[in-house]
Amino acid sequence: MPSETETEAEAEAEQPLAAAVPPGEDSGTDAGDELPPELDVSGYVGPYVFPNNSRRRVPGALYAFLGVVVIATWALTLRSNPNIVNGGFLAAGIALCVLGAYHFRAGWELRVEETDALMEAVRAVGFPVGHASAQMGWRGWFSRPTWRILVFSNEIRPLRRGLVLVDGVEPKVLDVIVEDNPEDWSNLTDSDIHGPPD
Repeated sequence: MPSETETEAEAEAEQPLAAAVPPGEDSGTDAGDELPPELDVSGYVGPYVFPNNSRRRVPGALYAFLGVVVIATWALTLRSNPNIVNGGFLAAGIALCVLGAYHFRAGWELRVEETDALMEAVRAVGFPVGHASAQMGWRGWFSRPTWRILVFSNEIRPLRRGLVLVDGVEPKVLDVIVEDNPEDWSNLTDSDIHGPPD
């Protein structure tokens, strides 16, 4: 007949390791790597829609409204010679109105979608395009939206590449830079580029 201490030792050995780890600490038993939710292909809901630049008009309206309120407060208390409201209120109100006007001016409507900009870039570079990448940028003091399209030629090892700037308000090409691809692909095999055969 086993002793009481032997029975307790056997019971402790049969308990899972996770039970011995205090709550809130890692037990060391990792379930494996998991993709973050934004990279999980099963949760794909459609193409990414780039946010419209015209959203800048919302804070612009708030700045302008606040500036008008501050200027009105200064004007209404001008005769009573208050201690708190002074000329600084007028300066702050004007600055807020100017900032609001800038946001309205810089809040361009993004009329050229990413796919339209890509089509313009393909026409501009003059060679069949394989891989391409689009990035939104802004130019000038009034932040006019501009697509930056990087394209590679359609060979297995791309021989040419180009950078095309396309206006985001009107579908027109602003600048084109095309060059031979300087990357050296000579030490790669087809399986390195395409991956192992299925």
